[in-house]
Amino acid sequence: MDSDKNFIDLLKKVSPGAPLRTVIDDLLKSELGALIVFDSPELQPIIKGGFRINSRFSPQRVFELCKMDGAIVVSLDLKKILYANVLLAPDSSILTSETGTRHMAGERTAKQAQTFVIIVSERRKKTTLCYHGHKYILKASDWILRDVSSTLQILEKQREIFDELLSKLNILEMSELVSISDVCKVIQRVEMIVKTSENLKKDFTELGKEGNVMNMRYKELLRGVERTEERIIRDYGSLSMNKTKILLSNLTLDGLLDLEAIARIVFEKPLEEMISTRGYRFLSHLTLNEKEISDIVTKFENLRSVFKAKTEDLGELFGARAESIINDIENLREQILSGKVMT
Repeated sequence: MDSDKNFIDLLKKVSPGAPLRTVIDDLLKSELGALIVFDSPELQPIIKGGFRINSRFSPQRVFELCKMDGAIVVSLDLKKILYANVLLAPDSSILTSETGTRHMAGERTAKQAQTFVIIVSERRKKTTLCYHGHKYILKASDWILRDVSSTLQILEKQREIFDELLSKLNILEMSELVSISDVCKVIQRVEMIVKTSENLKKDFTELGKEGNVMNMRYKELLRGVERTEERIIRDYGSLSMNKTKILLSNLTLDGLLDLEAIARIVFEKPLEEMISTRGYRFLSHLTLNEKEISDIVTKFENLRSVFKAKTEDLGELFGARAESIINDIENLREQILSGKVMT
């Protein structure tokens, strides 16, 4: 996970508008190749020859220095150009899937020095990012924008279905008519939304400011989705939250199409079996703290019993507030039955 986070942070350095991206774009337009290496403690034994620069970083300077055959070494914070025209001599026994001399040296250096290497190919007209043992082809902004737009359209449809299923589940909960299948359909849709959106975070990082509007739409589509799933699992699940989430995350998109598989993971019961909510999600919409919600669930065990509760039943927990809480419960129930979506 740390490696993924570090790579995302480094990807920001080559997003559109960033100084280093300006260098890359200028090199590709000029049909020039380059090796740009981020400094690391393990890099010194690998670099040979060249000359020390130790000057302030600027896109123009880096571009001019890349006209020489050797690699450029920059500081990790991109404030300094440290070396130019150096030869990279990593261990030749390190495995690489590349064939060209520049690409082989770049990938091996990234692995041996545990650093970030940018390889710009004039022949292939593409840019490869190497980080430790990972490789990533930098995509053109217009291509990413099309891809993100297409994925957002899929997410919009998935979110629409999720809202419809959630509204149905809310009403069924008020009427005590929930089946395992009804709950599984909501969980299924959440997991599909999460899996569909997994690659978008990297895409938005790579797009930089060019993806801001789409990123806002993306965040709106995902707002409250995972939180709702967690509350549903707490209301119905037979296993701990963490274990349930791990098991669900291991399902592929194809696996998620199997509702029975979800039922086995979350409930260990068949789809057609009726089930009662404990009431955590419903009660979270009232002016109650976590302890108060837990006290109610412990006392009444399920939402059906909460709906039947009288003022005196809640009196020992809430004293003078009991009557007000009873009224709030009834008002929320009526709102949900009239079509209000509860997340």
